[in-house]
Amino acid sequence: MFSALGHFVVRRRKATLIIFILIILASGGIGSLAFSKLDSGGYSDPKSQSAQAAQYLSTNFHVKDPSIVLIVDSGALDISDPSVAASATRLERAVEAEPGVAQTLSFWSAGNAPTLKSSDGKAGFLFIYTTKTGFTSAGDVGKNIQNRFDGKFESLTVYASGGSVIGHAINTKISKDLALAEAISIPLTFILLAFVFGAMVASAMPLVVGVSAILGAFFLIFLLTFFTSVSVFALNLITGLGLGLGIDYALLIVNRFREEFHYGKSVEESVVATISTAGKTVFYSGLTVLVTLSSLIFFPLDYLKSFGYAGICVVALAVVGALIPLPAILAILGNKINKGVVRKSALIPKEDGRWAATARIVMRRPVPIVVVSLTILMILAAPIKDIAFAQVDARVLPKSDRAAIASQIILDRFAGQEGSPIEIIIPDGVRKSDEVAAYVKAVSTVNGVVRINPPQSNGVDLRIMAIQSMGSRTTQAQTLIHSIRTIEAPVGTLVGGPAADFTDSQDGIAHTLPWALGWIALSVFILVFIFTGSIILPIKAVLLNILSLGATLGVLSWIFIDGHLRWLIGDFTITGTLDTGTTILIAIVVFGLSMDYEIFLLSRIREEHVAGKSNTESVAIGLQRSARIITAAAILLAVVFAAFTTSGVTLIKMMGFGVAFAILLDATLIRALLVPALMRLFGERNWWAPKVLKRFTLTH
Repeated sequence: MFSALGHFVVRRRKATLIIFILIILASGGIGSLAFSKLDSGGYSDPKSQSAQAAQYLSTNFHVKDPSIVLIVDSGALDISDPSVAASATRLERAVEAEPGVAQTLSFWSAGNAPTLKSSDGKAGFLFIYTTKTGFTSAGDVGKNIQNRFDGKFESLTVYASGGSVIGHAINTKISKDLALAEAISIPLTFILLAFVFGAMVASAMPLVVGVSAILGAFFLIFLLTFFTSVSVFALNLITGLGLGLGIDYALLIVNRFREEFHYGKSVEESVVATISTAGKTVFYSGLTVLVTLSSLIFFPLDYLKSFGYAGICVVALAVVGALIPLPAILAILGNKINKGVVRKSALIPKEDGRWAATARIVMRRPVPIVVVSLTILMILAAPIKDIAFAQVDARVLPKSDRAAIASQIILDRFAGQEGSPIEIIIPDGVRKSDEVAAYVKAVSTVNGVVRINPPQSNGVDLRIMAIQSMGSRTTQAQTLIHSIRTIEAPVGTLVGGPAADFTDSQDGIAHTLPWALGWIALSVFILVFIFTGSIILPIKAVLLNILSLGATLGVLSWIFIDGHLRWLIGDFTITGTLDTGTTILIAIVVFGLSMDYEIFLLSRIREEHVAGKSNTESVAIGLQRSARIITAAAILLAVVFAAFTTSGVTLIKMMGFGVAFAILLDATLIRALLVPALMRLFGERNWWAPKVLKRFTLTH
């Protein structure tokens, strides 16, 4: 199959390249329409109890949560003072007149409701309900309200918070920060590409793969928006992974082409041989990364599903870019691929060298190397014992951000979460007065419940609002919701609200995680077995990746939970938790990229072993021919992701550092030391598999 593809591309090189360029340009033009259709939400489990409660509230009580919360600070006066009340009333009327505002409710318009007053009596809530319900459109209203009213209003000081304001602030900050990260990483990456590829023309080849993957993925994501919700954050994965895989696959293809050409083959023969060998590796490597990232679709949150969709699209198109337009360009350029020499030593393949010598040293002392390497991994993983998870709230923003300041004022000055109560719905509750009374009394005694407001009725059902003391998206809130749900309740009772929504999302992720991990382990095992013909190698690959992942999570805990290394990656708010979605994303992306490098390495080792070399020589030569590519690709990809640490948003900072660290750890300690040491210890048993299964493996 790969040989036939090679011959086809060589024979029709110009037509293939022109058609591909036209398709990609059209895809990019159409795909750009996706940007306005992407969602900023997707953090909720749509099938959860909290989602049912929200639907019940909307349908039966015609109630929704306030999108925007204003804190109105009167300074030295009590907020019930007539002069304060007059100013606050004028403020509320001005807010009501803004586009997108459906209605308002404040301390003053609610008849000086004590529940909407701060503990010190000097500030009050003004809740704003919007006509727009979508995350993006409501965010636009939040942006407008913040810009118009956050600050001074007559004698009052106004602070804007709430989901719409916080969501808009996070998205805006991420957009600005990513622009800065790209301004740093792109020029630096170009310089490194020229050094790694050794020639200016060759260094442009990753763009062929990366840009085609990115533009093509934008088009596929645009099509997906007609059928499902897609998160705006999927764009970050598409660009980062597209460039990263472009570097990986271009390095592999170009180096193999140079190698074949160097040993006397014609340009056409070199291209065919490259696709038949390195092209096959790219295909199976991409397939491994693709099935790993597809596990994100298992999760109930659209936010995580979006990364799964984006990952599948960009990986598939990176493989296509590496197997079709890139070989066509190589067939057209021939030896001109080496024009604009920057580093001559990079142009000539070496049978022996630094990496082969390293492999032989490692294989002479495999046991000490394994012991030391595992000890280092265990030390790095040790902080994982303190790991805890939560989800995005205002604390991911810099402390100086207006939305973060407003949210902190709510936590500091108000006794309960008035704007985000626990919503308890009791269907047909009017006829269950005794049961309801006993249930409400039990709920009121749960640790963390500040008070329970009087029940509201639509004539049949009851709506009960419990005000909690802690933030809605915290581990303490999760514990509170679990405690409330263990109380014996009237039949059909639903517990909803922001805290329950957070709890259901966390629980949904936890319940799905074993299935996702099982899918990854099984699919990767099967693919690596088919590629290598070994039962041992895929088991080792999965276990080594788990060790590497454990070390990465340990380091992330040490930094973002314990608060270390802020002098290097910038300041952030310590919350005592890691963001659940970002942690899962890091873990799965890193696992996929690690398998990418594993396939690169095993491909060359397997090729040498099939050619008749001993296990030791196969490992040494395989490492010599692939480790430089792996290390160079890892450094380049790490630069791309490390630039994200300049972001002021904690979850982007965490993703950038986590992926960069894991990639470098994998390319050095794992691939350069542990893999050759373990290959030496297992010897020829590395390649064992039952004879009955051998017919399912590839011929190399």
